[in-house]
Amino acid sequence: MVDPDDVRKAITDRTILVSIMHANNEVGTVQPLAEIGRILKEKEVTFHTDAVQTFGKLPTKVDELGVALLSLSAHKLYGPKGVGALYVRKGTRLDSLLHGGHHERNRRAGTENVAGIVGLGRAVELALAEMEEEAHRLATLRERLWEGIAANVEGVRRNGHPTQALPGTLNVCFEYIEGESIILSLDMKGVAVSSSSACTSDSLEPSHVLLAMGVPPAIAQGSIRFSLGRDNTAEQVDYVLAELPPIIERLRAMSPFSAKEPFAAEAGPRRRK
Repeated sequence: MVDPDDVRKAITDRTILVSIMHANNEVGTVQPLAEIGRILKEKEVTFHTDAVQTFGKLPTKVDELGVALLSLSAHKLYGPKGVGALYVRKGTRLDSLLHGGHHERNRRAGTENVAGIVGLGRAVELALAEMEEEAHRLATLRERLWEGIAANVEGVRRNGHPTQALPGTLNVCFEYIEGESIILSLDMKGVAVSSSSACTSDSLEPSHVLLAMGVPPAIAQGSIRFSLGRDNTAEQVDYVLAELPPIIERLRAMSPFSAKEPFAAEAGPRRRK
């Protein structure tokens, strides 16, 4: 979680913009934007947030967050891919990114994706209508999944804030094994997970997010991100909880590491049954 005091200390007389994602896409931690926004208003610095992960899932009222710019994407709302939106507070100056036309009030040249924009609008309407209820449902499933993992698998740690988090995101490190092996094993059981973000699915390197959080590389290598959405059910969570423990046990039996390896002691708080 970003410390607002660190933001304050980082601002200089040359700072014109601060950009902080509303919630991290790998571990799900929601950032304290309102507090940061008050600091930036005092310093007269423009504030942007990437709300792609939160818009339609958590409240994103721009006045409460204190942002001048907010970006979002349709595909995270079950809308069409390839279209998004940028909120711009009145009075915020923007330079054009693409030149050659007068579209988007002279901000971006090129014909608008009208069908995509309509799809985004409808997706937003549906998401906002059920946001509170769906967020509660997903958070309940997320905790059901975590408690089941913690109770039945040794040597696991939860990454990210336990309460200030996206309702459908759970990131867990499994010690002594690699996340890629878990992904392949779960895939054979019909379960889709990732080892970091979808944007880095072709990388076998430990998550840069977890490394920045202080997770040792050997532990970060065993991270798995579970993402829950509107089609997921409690029965599916229970299916994962039935299939996951034997997978972890089998992979650890084949692993060159063991509970006696020194890196395990560096992992910080862990859960064991």
